[in-house]
Amino acid sequence: MTKYTDIGVETHGHVGLIEIRKPPLNFFDVALINQIADALEEFDNNIEIRASVLAAQGKAFCAGANFGDPARQEQEERAKSDPASNLPINHLYVQAVRIFRNKKPIVAAIHGAAIGGGFGLAVSADFRVACPEARFSANFTKLGFHPGFGLTATLPELIGKNNAELMFYTSRRVTGEEAYRWGLANVLVPQDQVRDAAMKLAQEIAECSPLGLVSTRATMRAGLADRVLAATNHELAEQTKLRATEDFKEGVKATAERRVANFKGR
Repeated sequence: MTKYTDIGVETHGHVGLIEIRKPPLNFFDVALINQIADALEEFDNNIEIRASVLAAQGKAFCAGANFGDPARQEQEERAKSDPASNLPINHLYVQAVRIFRNKKPIVAAIHGAAIGGGFGLAVSADFRVACPEARFSANFTKLGFHPGFGLTATLPELIGKNNAELMFYTSRRVTGEEAYRWGLANVLVPQDQVRDAAMKLAQEIAECSPLGLVSTRATMRAGLADRVLAATNHELAEQTKLRATEDFKEGVKATAERRVANFKGR
C-alpha cells in the first residue's frame, strides 16, 4: 500500500479502514484529502475490499480548514490580488470530487465535530454513525463565506432542501441526536462505541456480493460526482469573491476569538 503521512490505512477482512491522523482537530488540506482519495482508489482496486470506514483520531472528526494557519492566511492575501493564486483550494476540490467517484460504500464514524469542509467530507460518505457528542456544522456564513466541498449539492439530497437551508443560513451546530432525527446520521450510539458500530455496519454491507454492491451503488449515486464537480466550481467562484471582503476577514477573526462577528456587508 502507498505510504501515507496524514492517515492510517488498514484492512479488516472485507472492510477497509481509513483513519485521519492529524489530532486533535484534524484540520484538512489538499494533502489530506488527496490521501483519502488515494486510499479509496486502492480499496476500489482491491477485490477483497467491499466497504470502508472513515474515522479519525483526536477530539474532532474533522474541523474543516484551518483559517488561522499562517500559510493559509498568506494564500488568502495573495488571492485578493491574484485570483489565479487560488489554485490550492481549487486543487482541494479536485481531490474532493475524486472521493465522490469511488465505487464502494463508505461509512463515516463521527465521534466529534464535523465542521465546514469536514462536514462536507462526512456527507461524502454513504452513511454516518454518530453519538450525542457529535456536532455537524456548515459554518460558512458565520465566516462571511459561501458553503463548499459540494455541500450545496449533497446536503439538500440528504436532509431536504429546507433543513439544508437552515444549516447554511444559521451556521448552527447540529447535535448527534438532531442529526439522527433528520437522517443525517443513520446510527446513534454512545461515543465510545462509534467506531465499532461503523465497522459493524460496514461488515454487514461486506456480507453482500461485491459485484452486486458496486452495481447497485453506481445506480443509486449516478451522476453524483458530476453534480459535485459542478457545485464545487460554482462554490469556488463564490468563495473567491467573498474571500476578498472585509466581512470574511472579520468572520475568521471572530471565529478564532470565539465571539459574535461584527459584519458590515462589505
